Amino acid sequence: MADEEQKRIFAKNLNWYLLTFNKTQKEVADAIDVSPQTFNTWCQGIALPRMGKVQRLADYFGIGKTDLIDEKSSDMLTPKDERDIAKDVDNIMKKLTSGEAGPASYDGQELDPEAAELFRDELEIALRRLKIINKEKYTNKRYKK
Repeated sequence: MADEEQKRIFAKNLNWYLLTFNKTQKEVADAIDVSPQTFNTWCQGIALPRMGKVQRLADYFGIGKTDLIDEKSSDMLTPKDERDIAKDVDNIMKKLTSGEAGPASYDGQELDPEAAELFRDELEIALRRLKIINKEKYTNKRYKK
């Protein structure tokens, strides 16, 4: 498997466990004794931790190392799901950054581009997780693999 693909899979799984256990990057980084900056590179798929750190993460969440490094087939999103998520993210971001005074502005100042991109990334992670939860919850058992 290509290194970039492995980073993507690891980041997706790590972000899923952060959401599931309602933990912040800083909380987990402090608990496993790494800098928040290093931990963030893992969450963004920029870098991969060494196996010792993967084991510490697995121990922290009470899971196996493979839960972090292997792609989960049961929660795979279809191309249609991916399109729906992208469309939802675009619609939400368009509304938030429309320039009107609202949740993405303060005293008429628009959200700066860096903050908007960070918000977009986090929103996409949350919508992906919500889509997976809903698929697990509402898909009839006979249609599950």
